[in-house]
Amino acid sequence: MDYTLQHLQNTAEMLKTLGHPERLCIVTRLARQGSFNVAALQDCMSLPQSTVSTHLQKLRAAGIVEARRQGLEVTYSLKNEQVKQIVELLFQSTEGKKHE
Repeated sequence: MDYTLQHLQNTAEMLKTLGHPERLCIVTRLARQGSFNVAALQDCMSLPQSTVSTHLQKLRAAGIVEARRQGLEVTYSLKNEQVKQIVELLFQSTEGKKHE
């Protein structure tokens, strides 16, 4: 397979965005459980709301997550199916080891 330089650069940027542990945690939760608002993500991660919001903003800018407003609440979900597949691949080998 031949990939253009632009495709490789875009993929590298996406991986850099996912490379932060807190962003990877957010994406993993969204991949496994659908959508969440900031407060739900904040509670499960024990992080300040501002920190979670900053990470979500970076994930949105990278095209990884999308926001949906429902009244006053904004929920976030994965936008990029490729990211969901990457997360599943990353953690499928560790899931089996937890249960052994």
